[in-house]
Amino acid sequence: MSRSNNRPPYRSHAAPESAALLILCFLFVLPALACATGEVELPNPRRLVIYSGARLTPEKERMEEVDTRVREQMDSITLDPSFMIITQPQEGPVYPWEQMRLNAEGDTANLSYQPGGGLRRGAYLIYAHLHLMAAQNRLDRWLPEAVGADEFELEKAILRQVADVWIYQRSIFDARPYSILDEIAYASENGFLDEFILTARPGSFVEARRDWLAENPDGNAAYVEWFQRTFERDPPGWSRGPQ
Repeated sequence: MSRSNNRPPYRSHAAPESAALLILCFLFVLPALACATGEVELPNPRRLVIYSGARLTPEKERMEEVDTRVREQMDSITLDPSFMIITQPQEGPVYPWEQMRLNAEGDTANLSYQPGGGLRRGAYLIYAHLHLMAAQNRLDRWLPEAVGADEFELEKAILRQVADVWIYQRSIFDARPYSILDEIAYASENGFLDEFILTARPGSFVEARRDWLAENPDGNAAYVEWFQRTFERDPPGWSRGPQ
């Protein structure tokens, strides 16, 4: 966690783990995998599979790019004194956006997550970090493609990076499957991230949802069919009644 310039010089989270422990995992596990030359090299990513049999096969070059981004963001989360991220564990699953709140000054984020599986908390921290960077007009370094984007496009860009981080954590660090983050990752990889966000959060992006449905009258049915096949349940936010 980072501390504000106006706060005492300490680092703590509401959660029992700390951001420092997460970055230690990223920074000290990989060196053990270094090649004989002393250079840190990622292992070949393993294939991801969930209980329905749906698979993802990450490419090593792409995971290397994600690795660089993750390290930089975890450095920022741990060391940057201009903001604070406070995490609170809770019982039961929670999507990253459900309990994430920014203060009016844009220098503190509070969010909840379901403990378990160790590394999953890192994806939630990065979600909060990117929202803080947007609030502080600092996205040019962290997510340049989203600079100047509207609320929906910004959220989509942030969740796309969260999806990348989770695929990285699962394929490189063998993080255990977690349905909440698996849904985001699989939707992103299969081209359904728009539908996932607009269905799960219909009240958050009303105009974007209306425009998307007008342009893709059959798109929602295709998404629902894909989600049910992949996760063997209905999509979050979807109702079997009239749409």
